[in-house]
Amino acid sequence: MTRVRTHFSPLARLLHWTMAPLIVAMLFIGVGMVATVSRAHDTLIALHRPLGIALLVLVALRLAVRATRGSPPLPAAMPKAQRIAARASHVVLYALMVAMPLIGWAMVSAAGYPVTLAGSLHLPPIVPRDVALFALLRALHTWLAFALFATVLLHLAAALLHALILRDGVWASMTRGER
Repeated sequence: MTRVRTHFSPLARLLHWTMAPLIVAMLFIGVGMVATVSRAHDTLIALHRPLGIALLVLVALRLAVRATRGSPPLPAAMPKAQRIAARASHVVLYALMVAMPLIGWAMVSAAGYPVTLAGSLHLPPIVPRDVALFALLRALHTWLAFALFATVLLHLAAALLHALILRDGVWASMTRGER
């Protein structure tokens, strides 16, 4: 008899709860970066770039964990429209979590700057130096950051709905292990 998984794996939960505050921090660091010309600007850039690459590595790991370990089914009583919305929002979240660091890396490459991870450890450029491409990627990175922020807020709202109102086990599947 096959047992149906009711909770995400411990590794999936660890990745989720590690990435969640890092993504929120990245969004606020990004806003701070473009809103200042003070000395803080360089510090924020020095945080933003390696953190973006770390998030890219974490989302790749997270996708691998999800592909190999799966996810618990949504509650049987959940309406079809909510199921579709839940799946679509996860696809959008994962797409944005992959796209944002890649577009950021490409943007910095197009500007002719290195992506510094630590000290003298730099990533190679992934696109050629091109001012027009930089401008396009910068605008895209900005708009996708807004989309990511909105999607994170919707995700949080849905999580709170499941936790506080519906109490249908969806919140518990990501917050605690099986009993």
